Amino acid sequence: MSIGIWGKLGGAGLGLAVGGPIGGLVGGVAGHFLVDREGALFGTTPRDVVFTTGLVALAAKMAKSDGVVTPSEIEAFAQVVQVGERERTGVQRLFDLAKGTSNGFEAYARQLAATFHDEPALLEDVLDGLFHIAKADGAIHEAEERYLRAVAETFGFDEPAFRRIAARHVSLSDDPYAVLGLDHGVDDAALKAAHRALVIENHPDRAMARGLPPEAVTIATRRLAAINAAYDRISAERGLR
Repeated sequence: MSIGIWGKLGGAGLGLAVGGPIGGLVGGVAGHFLVDREGALFGTTPRDVVFTTGLVALAAKMAKSDGVVTPSEIEAFAQVVQVGERERTGVQRLFDLAKGTSNGFEAYARQLAATFHDEPALLEDVLDGLFHIAKADGAIHEAEERYLRAVAETFGFDEPAFRRIAARHVSLSDDPYAVLGLDHGVDDAALKAAHRALVIENHPDRAMARGLPPEAVTIATRRLAAINAAYDRISAERGLR
């Protein structure tokens, strides 16, 4: 979230426009915050609101599952969900509201999965954001790992996909091939082609061009850095230019 995204919320009807448990959260902060983009309520679609609010909700539920919110995790949350000083109180209100709702995380995860079923990369963005927050204190704890696996499963990611995403954030036998989703036996040409495809798919400019919120752009930037670091390491090991 940023000043360009979050402004004054103009009415509970917004929650009805979004619908579902995420709409309930949006409606719950009506009168406090509203996404406002150049005079239009949501531009052409509330999908960016669903993305950001869903990310906040799942981060809140992860904090609840872990039982402890460390200062480093709060800082990491602020890095992913970027807001101006004037918006900070309202974002905290949204976080606290999500943490205290009777809805389990599954309800928010299912709505995100349904909304972005045609754009799985956005669901991967959500998982990347959650991983970034979870690892902030130096480790992903057992309760957090179970939570992240459950969210990934709800999103439709299988175990290999989960491990590929996790490899960008934690050491899984320190394997750069896992970050790229490739086997160790891949030849040089296929390696280069896969890297080019991943760069195009995950470039933050693509997220901006699709009108996605700043959270998605920030996450895409970090993911691209991890992809490039893994490719550079493999290239150095193979002596590629």
